[in-house]
Amino acid sequence: MTTHSDFIESLRARLAEPLPGYSAHREMSPVPRRGTEPGYVPPIPPRRGGVLVLFYPHNGLLHLPLILRPTYNGTHSGQVSFPGGGEEEVDADITATALREANEEVGIRPSDAEILGHLSKLYIEPSNFEVYPTVGWTAQRPAFRIDPHEVERLLEVPLSDFQDPTNRYEELWNLRGQQVKVPFFKIQGQIVWGATAMILYELMAVMEENAL
Repeated sequence: MTTHSDFIESLRARLAEPLPGYSAHREMSPVPRRGTEPGYVPPIPPRRGGVLVLFYPHNGLLHLPLILRPTYNGTHSGQVSFPGGGEEEVDADITATALREANEEVGIRPSDAEILGHLSKLYIEPSNFEVYPTVGWTAQRPAFRIDPHEVERLLEVPLSDFQDPTNRYEELWNLRGQQVKVPFFKIQGQIVWGATAMILYELMAVMEENAL
């Protein structure tokens, strides 16, 4: 029987190898979506951002935390995402960005997160961000502490929910005056789409490759 420790060590080893990147991202990419295609160069240099993809055990299952952003006058208002945000001068690197933001938003202590590796960077055209996902692990459920100014709701999602094909959907949406085919996950009553869904799909792809 595969234990959590076996899974984590296998995932760590897999993340050190070449990643599927674009081939995985496009499976959950809205169509059309600018910035997904290989070699795309943004007209304005993007800001770098880091997000934390953190595994932890809870009720005998591996979980990942997602957050629902509050409604505000901005590009990602009301969307579900990983904890994370923009790189600041105080950050030693983009992993430090992810850890700092996760601490500020949901109270995950940087010292508790063991870094396993990284997934492929992803460009988000509407906000002109280049996002770098850091994958981590903590052997205990974090003592979450929510910042209500940045987080409306914490979603603690079993990994198996993302692996369940019945939680995947596809619809036609009108985005910025254009008809767009949007694949998404529906999790705990929330729609998980765009960059977050694309990151999740790459994670699922590397796990499936190695039967993790």
